[in-house]
Amino acid sequence: MQLRISSLLFAVFAATSSLAAEAPSFRNTIQPILTRYGCAMGACHGAAAGQGGFRLSLRGFDDEGDWISVTRSANGRRLTMEDPARSLFLLKAVKAVPHKGDKRFEVNSPEYKAIADWIAAGAPGPKASDPLIVALDVEPKQLVTKPGTTLPLKVTAKFSDGHSEDVTRWAKYNGVNASVATVDEHGVVKTTGRGETVISAWYLSRLAVSTLVVPSDAALDEPAFAQMKPRNFIDTQVLTKLRALNIPPSGRADDHEFLRRAFLDTIGILPSLEETRAFLADKATDKRDRLIEALLQRPEFVDYWSHRWSDLLLVNGDKLMPQAMWSYYNWIRRNVAANTPWDAMVRDLLTATGSTLENGAGNFFILNDEPTKCAETISVAFLGTSIACAKCHNHPMEKWTNNEYFAFANMLSRVRTKNGAQADERVLFSAADGELVQPLTGKPQPPHPLDVTTPVSMTSTEDRRVPLAKWLTSANNKLFQRAIVNRVWANFFGSGLVEAVDDLRVTNPASNEPLFAAACEHLVKQKFDLKALMRTILQSETYQRSSITLPENITDLRYGSHYVPRRLKAEVLLDTVSQVTAAPTTFKIDKRNANRGTSESYPMGFRALQLPDSNIASYFLKSFGRADRVNTCECERTNEPSMAQALHISNGDTLNQKLAQKDNRLDALLASKLSNEKIVEEAYLIALARLPTEREITKTSAMLATAKPEDRRTTLEDIFWSLMGSKEFLFNH
Repeated sequence: MQLRISSLLFAVFAATSSLAAEAPSFRNTIQPILTRYGCAMGACHGAAAGQGGFRLSLRGFDDEGDWISVTRSANGRRLTMEDPARSLFLLKAVKAVPHKGDKRFEVNSPEYKAIADWIAAGAPGPKASDPLIVALDVEPKQLVTKPGTTLPLKVTAKFSDGHSEDVTRWAKYNGVNASVATVDEHGVVKTTGRGETVISAWYLSRLAVSTLVVPSDAALDEPAFAQMKPRNFIDTQVLTKLRALNIPPSGRADDHEFLRRAFLDTIGILPSLEETRAFLADKATDKRDRLIEALLQRPEFVDYWSHRWSDLLLVNGDKLMPQAMWSYYNWIRRNVAANTPWDAMVRDLLTATGSTLENGAGNFFILNDEPTKCAETISVAFLGTSIACAKCHNHPMEKWTNNEYFAFANMLSRVRTKNGAQADERVLFSAADGELVQPLTGKPQPPHPLDVTTPVSMTSTEDRRVPLAKWLTSANNKLFQRAIVNRVWANFFGSGLVEAVDDLRVTNPASNEPLFAAACEHLVKQKFDLKALMRTILQSETYQRSSITLPENITDLRYGSHYVPRRLKAEVLLDTVSQVTAAPTTFKIDKRNANRGTSESYPMGFRALQLPDSNIASYFLKSFGRADRVNTCECERTNEPSMAQALHISNGDTLNQKLAQKDNRLDALLASKLSNEKIVEEAYLIALARLPTEREITKTSAMLATAKPEDRRTTLEDIFWSLMGSKEFLFNH
């Protein structure tokens, strides 16, 4: 039978200064135990509703609330001050009484003794004088080893009073790639395969990581490395990483591969027949550089990157009125056309005021019309990291706390709108007052940007977005640099230096951190000129490497040993089908979602990449994973294959109708009076940007030669259908 806590006895124990002074700290000792053994996790008492009538904050982010829950809730029945061993708090943990959470630790273990000593000292609560953790270190920080190695990690916490503690026993561990290494609950790592991985250690809302490298055991191919001449810092860093992992690089891509690849990645279209012939015939050594420069100046570059940033900034006719949607899109387009530095573009966006029809950037705040929503969108779009978890509790995978979340969101609490003179017009302005209340405290959280300790004055009438934008776009803001570098990198390589692209965090490190840092430094030196970054990527030997793998690098998908093929994006694929067949697509507004006053369709000749809006009725775009532009998340767009895609390519309306359309590419070729061999040659150059092989031209031209006159068009349709249904066409490689 459990004895109830006597309020008088509790007061006596709490007032015993000598005992309290020696008592384990609730904040720095008890909370880590509750987290380490799962009590404060989401599957147990850390759930939103708790378990069995007992609720703790997730991973112990609310010290005061958790102390009250342990010591005062249920009339204090969980603690027995005069005999700590009889406390329900300990009896359940060692399963001396029934406990659905099973046994957490043993009697007389260090955890048991710490909690017993804390109870015996009167269960003192968190104090303002408690030292706070300021850093967490893990050793070894980096290790190069081989499969089958077992090693223990050591985790050290440093506190604000200058002392350090070995907290290896109470840290929580997680491995990123179990195929390379695993880690147990005690911090013992075992390597299981080859590659690179990271082990993270978590303690008191602080994270530290250890990097493990397990190189390939293949003989190092020195000639393969020796023939790779670095063009710029990208190649230097990539080759250094490949040497460390003992992964040999593939050779250089052929001219036709590079030509097609660069066109698709930079401007989203295929080279024309004439452009392909000219490039393949050009013998000059600088022709790739000249092509790169020409692509960066093409009008299609503006179409492609306006579409990319419209995905990021959620230009959506279902969420905005037609005039406002066009105003927003045209603002993006003007900045891309002018090659506005990324920091200036983002700064203008975040400080936009006035009419949303005259200043399209203001529509960002119409779409994100609540401070917390706006803060979350800004963090994902421009910092590449999500702070959404910290809205309810300290972020379990990052350093962001609940207080920091509301301090950041409070920077946006004074953004207001009012009706303008026109029907669809809104006017954006900054109010002189208004605060966002922190639910945990019931008071406004002093506003400040993330990672900034000095709050903005709550009495100042200055538009808080101005210091927010200045901090965000500062050349010292590493997250801002990393976010945009990662997005641009992913566009050209299919995956970011960090994957997912918008998941930058300590526990999700880059595949090549020195390369990432060098690319960010390059961006800052170029004053956030994105074209300069793209030019450097396109010119690198890493980008120009062949997609044909070697036996030793076939499993590499992230270190740059070869170009990794990937399926074309939905809009690019549809545009290339239209381009090859010379049969434009008619785009119609999705009437189920269209705002009033929107025309039913766009003019003939609009390409998918020129559309300002995602609110388009297109089975093809939907099937191939276009972004709906509802949430700022790279996960909205998918390149995952599906049966619907396969069926649509093989027998769907899009290819069949475009091939059958009168006066299209096929009719032009048949009317040209070219020989069968020349027709086949042009078909390959148009669709695949290469000449057919001898075998291909022989077999395919024979199909045309043996076809009856009335079947020649159908035969040519079959030839184009087979080309556009091939992996060589559907994938960039």
